[in-house]
Amino acid sequence: MDTLTRPAQEGTAMSARDSGVTLAVHDAPQCGAVNDILARVGDKWSVRVVMSLAEGSQRFNELRRGIPGISQRMLTRTLRGLERDGLVKRTVTPSVPPRVDYELTSLGISLCDPVARLGNWAIANIGAVESARAQFDLKLDHIKL
Repeated sequence: MDTLTRPAQEGTAMSARDSGVTLAVHDAPQCGAVNDILARVGDKWSVRVVMSLAEGSQRFNELRRGIPGISQRMLTRTLRGLERDGLVKRTVTPSVPPRVDYELTSLGISLCDPVARLGNWAIANIGAVESARAQFDLKLDHIKL
């Protein structure tokens, strides 16, 4: 991966949080790939489907019942996208009617920990985020007057 490093700005002191790691600016194709993946795994329904499947293999209607608010169409689209990206495996068992099960692949399983960590961060910080939003909105309302 080709990267460009930026030199430290002259006259600035290192902060206590500075890890000494130089941030790199990646080329456009790499950024596009990251954005593409984040669009899939950061999607509201994808996250909920992945975390539901973390509990084990489920049939379509089990998933639908376990994810309040998701429509049949949205669940179908989400499962297809996750399958296409290699995160979910779809297994059809021939019977009448056919049985279809969905489960996470090893790639999908590897996504669970980062998603859970992000969820835990959101829960731990929702108060601070809501406070910052309220302060921002007050400033914005003051400017509009």
